[in-house]
Amino acid sequence: MNQFIDYTSVYLKSGSGGNGSVSFRREKYIPLGGPDGGDGGKGGSIVLLADENMTTLLDLKYKRRYVAPSGMAGSGAKCYGKDGQDIIIRVPVGTVVKEKTSGKIIADMKENGHRVVVLRGGKGGKGNAKFATPTRQAPDFAEPGMPGDEMEVVLELKVLADVGLVGFPNVGKSTILSMVSQAQPKIADYHFTTLSPNLGVVNLKGIEPFILADIPGIIEGASEGVGLGIQFLRHIERTRILIHVVDIAGSEGRSPEEDFDRINNELLQYSKALAQRPQIVVANKADLMEADEAYERFKAYVEAKGYHRVHLVSAGANIGLRDLMKDAAELLSKTPTPPDLYGPEDFYVPDEKHFTYEIHRNDAGVFVVSGSFVERLLDATNIQNPDHLRYFHKVLRNKGVMDELIAKGIKDGDTVRMRDFEFEFMR
Repeated sequence: MNQFIDYTSVYLKSGSGGNGSVSFRREKYIPLGGPDGGDGGKGGSIVLLADENMTTLLDLKYKRRYVAPSGMAGSGAKCYGKDGQDIIIRVPVGTVVKEKTSGKIIADMKENGHRVVVLRGGKGGKGNAKFATPTRQAPDFAEPGMPGDEMEVVLELKVLADVGLVGFPNVGKSTILSMVSQAQPKIADYHFTTLSPNLGVVNLKGIEPFILADIPGIIEGASEGVGLGIQFLRHIERTRILIHVVDIAGSEGRSPEEDFDRINNELLQYSKALAQRPQIVVANKADLMEADEAYERFKAYVEAKGYHRVHLVSAGANIGLRDLMKDAAELLSKTPTPPDLYGPEDFYVPDEKHFTYEIHRNDAGVFVVSGSFVERLLDATNIQNPDHLRYFHKVLRNKGVMDELIAKGIKDGDTVRMRDFEFEFMR
């Protein structure tokens, strides 16, 4: 059985675009053919794909780096460079993708087949054939490919279920799931908690089918990250209703009333919306004692708090579970799907500048422009050639570098440095 992993982070990098080609048609009887340099290929993109056949992020736990190939450079005879191949990373349905630094949401992959391009490959550069004009018939320069993007992302898996079973460890949640569905969770006297959620389909005669999730036992302090609490609480965020299971026999030496309040407090501390989710309260392990008196006391206690769906069951003996599931199906039919977990402010907005450069003024008053875009532009430019230099300045204007220099206070006559190339700024 696969190890259940529901949280990991990975490094992603899309491929850079290939450089355009500088080439001229040269054939036996055409010694002065025109420019025929082809465009560079697009860099490979990084794509995430939700796959219902996956149940864990285990594969991504051990492969933490994904780098897409770059596009190939163009060549003569107007041959375009080959595009870099996209990398497709499959993730379980229910995976939330976040930009690691800001914690903002990139995608919430709630449906099978949901496809998200996280990082687009860099655009390929134009070959010199694209720069030919009636007045410039033999351009001997080409456009560099654009660099790819890089990012570290966090992947969080949140299970998709209609109903979530919650409660302290060892109160009988796994037994309930095994009795009402075909799921086969590990069942034993775990005094702390099992380590992964289990899903089962409740498909009993006369009851509308629904998906039930056995959420690992919540312990006190879970909302503050004690134990594995935060990881477990995230799995019930998508559920429409909760079945709150309490050990009415107090077999762990705790009061059922205190258990009930402690779990609800953890839900409230984690998410107010989650604490307000409709609850069915289950007093389990009725077979371990004369439970009538304890049950009536417990029922009066929770009803006074506004919870009016209370069931006395024995999961081990399969007593009262059908009525419990029937009540859950009825409550589900009256409960709308919860609103989206996230608002617009929670989502990551990528920088529209798909190339990278930085501008700063050094102690000598020189404006220094650096970054991957500048590096690639200089590598593709012969600054000793007037045509190259005109193209170089045109690119800087078109990409907003000149406007940004003006915004930073540059004046005519000030020096701009790009790597080892310096020029005097003029508007």
